[in-house]
Amino acid sequence: MRSNRIRERWDKGEAAVCAWLSIGNAYSAEIAGWSGVDSVLVDLQHGMTDVQAMIGMLQAISSTPSTPLVRVPSCDPPLLMKSLDAGAYGVICPMINSPQEARALVQYALYPPKGTRSNGPIRASTYGVAGSYQKTANDEILVIPMIETRQAVENIDAILDVPGISAIYVGPADLAFSLGKTPQLDSEDPEQLGMYEKILAACNKRGIYPGIHCGTPSYAARMIKMGFRLTTIANDSGLMAKAAREAVAGVWAEVGNLR
Repeated sequence: MRSNRIRERWDKGEAAVCAWLSIGNAYSAEIAGWSGVDSVLVDLQHGMTDVQAMIGMLQAISSTPSTPLVRVPSCDPPLLMKSLDAGAYGVICPMINSPQEARALVQYALYPPKGTRSNGPIRASTYGVAGSYQKTANDEILVIPMIETRQAVENIDAILDVPGISAIYVGPADLAFSLGKTPQLDSEDPEQLGMYEKILAACNKRGIYPGIHCGTPSYAARMIKMGFRLTTIANDSGLMAKAAREAVAGVWAEVGNLR
């Protein structure tokens, strides 16, 4: 099989950095894959991407050194399996709040005897020699529930005790929402930061890798130092918007009162 760059870094005790794609375009996926990140994620939940666009994006990512991931909209068996069959090396699933929901995610993402994923890796099988994918997929595929509510944090120990969970991924904005706070990335809220500490302690106890969504490189670096092992620095649409605003502002700063 194609090597999983995230697992390789984790095995060395290192953190991994992820690019997040909201724009459904294979070329932008390819650019992201060559940017130096360890993984590139196609967002089917909030991104402007459908399944057909996802396939082209996964093909583009596979031409780069980065590991392809997909965030599915929900714990839906057909879409989970289709994402993996299309070549995702891991799935991030939102709003996993209980061990029962975590168990369902594992069941749909892994092959028997660990799960009930149906056989048919139509594109994923091209990552290895004939017949090898099914033998190694359970060891390579990353099964990652999102922890993004107060309920999920309260249930973190039970969720992490579900066999087959590779990592977790904190969704800061929805977590803030569930706490009655204004949703935002890069939180400085003491209660929320305290929850991060609880999540990290639970993950470290079990050898499960913690991830978190970040809005800026500096906050991502801070979270890595805190103990997170998968961080997203920004998404494609955010980077494009920021660069465009800065370019326009730069023009008018040079022009001055001639505007």
